[in-house]
Amino acid sequence: MLFSEHNFPNRRGPIGSIEVICGSMFSGKTEELIRRLRRAQFAKLPVEIFKPEIDIRYGVNEVVSHDSNSIPSTPVSHSSAILLLSSATQVVGIDEAQFFDEELPNVCVELANRGIRVIVAGLDMDYLGKPFGPIPNLMAIAEDVTKVHAVCVQCGAPANYSYRLQQNESRVLLGEKESYEPRCRACYYGIEL
Repeated sequence: MLFSEHNFPNRRGPIGSIEVICGSMFSGKTEELIRRLRRAQFAKLPVEIFKPEIDIRYGVNEVVSHDSNSIPSTPVSHSSAILLLSSATQVVGIDEAQFFDEELPNVCVELANRGIRVIVAGLDMDYLGKPFGPIPNLMAIAEDVTKVHAVCVQCGAPANYSYRLQQNESRVLLGEKESYEPRCRACYYGIEL
């Protein structure tokens, strides 16, 4: 929830915040990010959207969800660039945050302290089921955390794991349905119920 300066008469200017949208592959993280950013644009708020430079799956200058919704974005190589490029905005959106460096939480705090609403989306776990990149730290400092779930392709239960289909030891493997599928805990770990 955003608060205005009218709620706090001793404050000068708006109060910023950090929101995190996290979950597995195919859970709707980017779709929810785009929805929130479009609502901010509808309210005529200045919005800036960023994504990691390495994510070129759908295009260089767009954030695109798996259901083909898109919104223009700026690719950046390091999270500190977000500070330089977001000076005249009220809302900052960041997609695929797990691919950013460990400075991203500090960048988000600085933006929020400037009065900016920061909305971050990313995978909370990698394909091994381990916390991924700066997302765990962002979840700890956020005012709001939304964990979204996919549907397990094996049994239909809510899924929060990204099961890698390809044999590849690299932690970062950009891919789609040919590379990953969402699974629930039981199907991810092969637990028979």
